[in-house]
Amino acid sequence: MKLESNIPVGSLDEKWTKYKSKMNLVAPNNKRRIEVIIVGTGLAGASAAATMGELGYNVKCFSFHDSPRRAHSIAAQGGINAAKNYQNDGDSVYRLFYDTIKGGDYRSREANVHRLAEVSVDIIDQCVAQGVPFAREYGGLLENRSFGGVQVSRTFYARGQTGQQLLIGAYQALSRQISTGQVEMYNRHEMLDLVKVDGKARGIITRNLITGKIERHAAHCVVLATGGYGNVFYLSTNAMGSNVSAGWRAVRRGALMANPCYTQIHPTCIPVSGEYQSKLTLMSESLRNDGRVWVPKKVEDAEAIQRGEKTGLDIAEEDRD
Repeated sequence: MKLESNIPVGSLDEKWTKYKSKMNLVAPNNKRRIEVIIVGTGLAGASAAATMGELGYNVKCFSFHDSPRRAHSIAAQGGINAAKNYQNDGDSVYRLFYDTIKGGDYRSREANVHRLAEVSVDIIDQCVAQGVPFAREYGGLLENRSFGGVQVSRTFYARGQTGQQLLIGAYQALSRQISTGQVEMYNRHEMLDLVKVDGKARGIITRNLITGKIERHAAHCVVLATGGYGNVFYLSTNAMGSNVSAGWRAVRRGALMANPCYTQIHPTCIPVSGEYQSKLTLMSESLRNDGRVWVPKKVEDAEAIQRGEKTGLDIAEEDRD
């Protein structure tokens, strides 16, 4: 079996742009004849289904949850980065690309990361169009804050629940397409197998988790947006339902699995404190970004500060809480 990344040729900053400008397009009147199966309803699956439906394709979307809203997508709380340079502090696509490469310990595939940095600018606009309530400045412009030790402010956020709001925005867009009939939603359906015709994925076999019935669904292409294996570690911030079963079905059909070790382990997790908790609780980066706030341990020091007799610099380190 040959490993083929299918990365376009050319210089790093142009290869994806040139490739996209030369791709074959589907005429609007032909899109209604094409069917697409999307498995998964997290950020990737829901937004893909909504976007394909908006473009005019006929979409079948599958989720083993009782509602698309139950999908997890890690649901990061702190924010989402984009090289908008709204703060005029010197940000650029290249800076976001380099920060991401460096943050990934130089292990990431550079062409893909550069494409991520390019597309980040448009993703924010798409999220806003889907109704994600990003924080705004008093003038109405989108607010930014600095995260992850970078030198610029490029993080767009919605309080301490950014991932949740992104999911709700994608779900709203998906629900709209379901109501128009462009997307047919199949809740509580588990993918059992991938159907290949002449080496290409053309359908899936599913089990209806309500009735137990085995069903088959055909399409012109299949998109797997089912997440990774969240239970590979005993405790993590991933959803307990992230079982990578759909991905494994594809592997059994000949797909190659890349970097299965890349699983999010967050540095600020609140430990499990009782049997009622099944996983770690994530502390939002919005709590730890701007440094700690300390108070005097001794009442007399606090009173001295209030009276103006002392400043914070006068309090010894051991007398701070």
